[in-house]
Amino acid sequence: MPKSAVPQPDVGIVAYGTVLPQDCLLATEIATAQGVLQVPGLGVEQKTVAARDEDAATLSVAAADQALSRGADMMLKSKIGALWIGSESHPYAVKPTGTMVAAALGLPKRMALADLQFACKAGTQGLAQAVASVKSGFASAAMAIGADTAQSRPGDILEYTAAAGGAAYVIGSEQVVCRFIGTASYATDTPDFWRRAGQPYPEHAGRFTAEPAYFAHIEKSVTQLLDKLEMTISDFDHCVFHTPNGNFPVTIARQLGATKEQLRWSLPVSKIGNTYAAATLLAFAHVLDHAEANEKILVASYGSGAGSDAFVWETTDLLPKLRQNWTDLLEERIARLQTISYTEYSQRRGHA
Repeated sequence: MPKSAVPQPDVGIVAYGTVLPQDCLLATEIATAQGVLQVPGLGVEQKTVAARDEDAATLSVAAADQALSRGADMMLKSKIGALWIGSESHPYAVKPTGTMVAAALGLPKRMALADLQFACKAGTQGLAQAVASVKSGFASAAMAIGADTAQSRPGDILEYTAAAGGAAYVIGSEQVVCRFIGTASYATDTPDFWRRAGQPYPEHAGRFTAEPAYFAHIEKSVTQLLDKLEMTISDFDHCVFHTPNGNFPVTIARQLGATKEQLRWSLPVSKIGNTYAAATLLAFAHVLDHAEANEKILVASYGSGAGSDAFVWETTDLLPKLRQNWTDLLEERIARLQTISYTEYSQRRGHA
């Protein structure tokens, strides 16, 4: 049999994990503190709030630890040869988050490793890198993490959504729970959101972040991918679109022809807020927590500045089998969130 005819093994997700802080802040608390009578219609009821000792590194470790505990391959940790961590809030300006995370997890030291930054799509950029690492044979398994403790200026509209959380995915070619089908990306120099070095809070261009930014880039990446794979939006059981708030993903879904049923499990944003580099990965995890075998999933991220990564995945028979023994699914973490006051939130974020 010629080499070109040798069947290639499936490459895809072999394990994934999530983490949320234990606390949240109600949107009504923020509105009261800002002195407004009504919560803005962002589709977000509450947002997660990091503890004083939580940062992108600790959240990454917790999410990755759960992922490693779920894999069917008992030797999975020793096979990881690449680690990509995306975040908008890396603890150090000059010192990798990844080295700390790898050391805490006890990952092999023969490791390709890098911190990534592309606003809210830094996590999915890491996921694309992990897939490429395994498909090329560069690594037997690779891990991608998105984690953030997002910052927002007091009184800004972002204060209602900027949240904290993390998600980790291990890509491999054995014991795959969700196989990779394809990906496409689209990027332009669209400055809708930025933060210069030394600035404590990001700036944004208001409504400019919508049509020429979020909507245009996701539409381009998705249509590009569907054309390449000769698929249509109706081919998918689930659709996941980046969740900066609860409204944008519903709107882009409608524009692309997706149904409410396809979005059923992809909007945890209403209960956790926008976790930035973790947002799309957490929404994807919430879908995987409920998906059945042989279901197709469309995932599209968005990162300000600006770009979008689109993916097509398909679940395998192994996912629901393994999931029967998993604890701490994302909705369980959400159910345990405890509300705090705006005063406590403000003190943690250094506002007071």
